[in-house]
Amino acid sequence: MAGVIEGIQELTELAGNNRMELLMFHLANRNHRYGINVFKVQEVTQCPPLTKMPGSHPCAAGIAVIRGRSIPVFDLAKAIGLEPLESYDNCFVIVTEYNRSVQGYAVYGVDRIINTNWSDVMPPPKTLGQNCYLTAVTRGDDQFVEIIDIEKVLDEVDEAREEISFEFSEAGQHQIQEAGWIILVVDDSAVARKHITTPLRSLGLQVITARDGKEALELLQEWNRNDPKMIASLAMVLSDIEMPEMDGYTLTTKIREDQRLSKLHVVLHSSVTGVFNQAMVEKVGADLFIPKFDPDELATIVINRLKEFQSSKLIA
Repeated sequence: MAGVIEGIQELTELAGNNRMELLMFHLANRNHRYGINVFKVQEVTQCPPLTKMPGSHPCAAGIAVIRGRSIPVFDLAKAIGLEPLESYDNCFVIVTEYNRSVQGYAVYGVDRIINTNWSDVMPPPKTLGQNCYLTAVTRGDDQFVEIIDIEKVLDEVDEAREEISFEFSEAGQHQIQEAGWIILVVDDSAVARKHITTPLRSLGLQVITARDGKEALELLQEWNRNDPKMIASLAMVLSDIEMPEMDGYTLTTKIREDQRLSKLHVVLHSSVTGVFNQAMVEKVGADLFIPKFDPDELATIVINRLKEFQSSKLIA
């Protein structure tokens, strides 16, 4: 138990300073490196025997039994449009947790872990277009490291539900009552933004998006200077945690430190659940943490917040 607590504290200090650890790996060419946030990695193991399932997705390498669990394993190179691995016999599997599920990704080799600052992690060039599988780029050992948008990969191999149930839609639209409430959604993944904004807009809300914490903070500061009505109508800031340039924890800290913004309602969300997130929510002063991604749960949280927000406006 002491080791677990120490691990949580260590991760808390790392994330609280806008830093992260990145696991570097390669898919074929050892000189071309990719990365994934260590926080989302459960373990790395030599690829065990795989059982191919009939009718499975073309990118599925098979089912592996790892520590007594049956885990789907995907060929990551094939999933992002590269040549598939020639053989799984000598490859490695990165076991991850995303969106309340565990899956593995077969990769050619694993390099090492680097400690980096989110401010040194940049969004991919816009010229790559919407079909790009990168969510960010950075440097490690004087080489470019491409951070793959795993949420986009998952969306393509197992499409998530975006629509909210009818009863939540009815309740939400009744609650909003043409009030013009705004929600600011902050997420570096275009796929994740779509999954979040679709159910919120179906409630009749005005949704504004930002790609990272830095962009969101600058937008909030601009509203505060030039358009205070936007701040007054802002019911919630709904932010991802792991983002380039400025993560969600740092964004929340900056909001709480700014007297003009400190009262904003901030909800953090992540594709990874766990005690660590709850610890960080308390540390940085966010109002709530929710794991990605269930449309009805999101709708419930938003509707409850709108009730509170509307009551506060009536009292004021």
